[in-house]
Amino acid sequence: MESLTSAGSAPAPPTVRPHVVLLASPDAGHLIPLCELTRRLVEHHGFSATLVTFHSLSEQQSLPSSLPASVTIAPLPAVQIDDLPANAYRPTVLVELIRRSLPSLRTLLRSISSTTPIAALVPDFLCSTALPLATELGVPAYIFITTNITYLYLIHRLVELHEGASPGEYRALTDPLEIPGGLSLRRADLPEGYRSSKAPVYARLLAAGRRYRLAHGVLANSFSEMEPAAAEAFRQIAEQGAFPPVLPVGPLVRSESDEEAAAGASPVLEWLDGQPARSVVFVSFGSGGALSVEQTAELAAGLEATGHRFLWVVRMPSLDGRSYTFGAGADDDDPLVWLPQGFVQRTQGRGLAVAAWAPQVRVLSHPATAAFVSHCGWNSTLEGAVAGVPMIAWPLHTEQRMNALLLEESLGVALRLREREDGGVVAREEVAATVKELMGGG
Repeated sequence: MESLTSAGSAPAPPTVRPHVVLLASPDAGHLIPLCELTRRLVEHHGFSATLVTFHSLSEQQSLPSSLPASVTIAPLPAVQIDDLPANAYRPTVLVELIRRSLPSLRTLLRSISSTTPIAALVPDFLCSTALPLATELGVPAYIFITTNITYLYLIHRLVELHEGASPGEYRALTDPLEIPGGLSLRRADLPEGYRSSKAPVYARLLAAGRRYRLAHGVLANSFSEMEPAAAEAFRQIAEQGAFPPVLPVGPLVRSESDEEAAAGASPVLEWLDGQPARSVVFVSFGSGGALSVEQTAELAAGLEATGHRFLWVVRMPSLDGRSYTFGAGADDDDPLVWLPQGFVQRTQGRGLAVAAWAPQVRVLSHPATAAFVSHCGWNSTLEGAVAGVPMIAWPLHTEQRMNALLLEESLGVALRLREREDGGVVAREEVAATVKELMGGG
């Protein structure tokens, strides 16, 4: 009997999925969007993936439950960094940790490529020192910017400014710095490392920006509708060959299912369920933002004076003047003890103060949430934008002042709180007036 399968009609060999290796810097704010990018590449674009993680500097970060099981997780071994100054600029410490991990990363990449052709290497933008490894392997590399296109434009301007500069010559950015779309950044609005050309970190930022030009492209956690002028400017810049193409791939935010898997049922959400629609002001400064003791008291007094319902995620105050405290505080520290005496009792029924954490994505999407007092970290900004919640901008560190200006002046989706001229504290009267204005009672 003849075979029913004729010659030439044998089943085609299975298609090999292109393999991408992604590098997440050791920071939760960077890990979350990179995991979401990984998920989309695997589930929607047919890639297989290895996610490389570095040793965390703070609390252990768990990977999102939405990350496909097929993704290979490759943690690199810890490296010694205790020789660095205790007060070192945090991004500098992160970059140094990554640099010291490069030998282990090289070994890992060579091991992967010996059995699986690597289609692309995608490092987080703090991992730009890994770009030469892609050149060694002969694979394309795409930098992933966890923040916005406006920040990327700042990097481009820094590199452009130093075209033709002699070694060791560092030129200051203009003050103000004009950004496409009419945004004018004063020196005080720039991320700390960009404010002075004499600061040691300035040279490292310039070196990183120059390395970005080794990449085949840049993936930005933003979208054209949010930053149309900056996106168009980069289209033209790429056409001129002055910078790699910039591809807006956002918004990449954590999902409600991830938070539900991590926290399960939440008393915060149960409390929100009992509040009227669009009535609650949500106050949160992210995983690393910190207020001083004085500022914590002023915020409490301001919220109390508004008469509006509020949900406040209270973190341990800063006792050393810093506006960030990544991983600070012992597990048994209770930030609620720093609230003014009687505050919780006086606001009981219309206000809820919770310690350290709340399921932010689920809170922002809850029907009771009307406004978001935010530090303007980019993850929080995108989560607020996706939920359609207007914001009160209270930037604290890194690029957050720049983000606040983008939200207030370019997009018109935020009101900016103003600090007192005599000490950088936002007064209770300013808090109350701004909340009332946004909520329609001012």
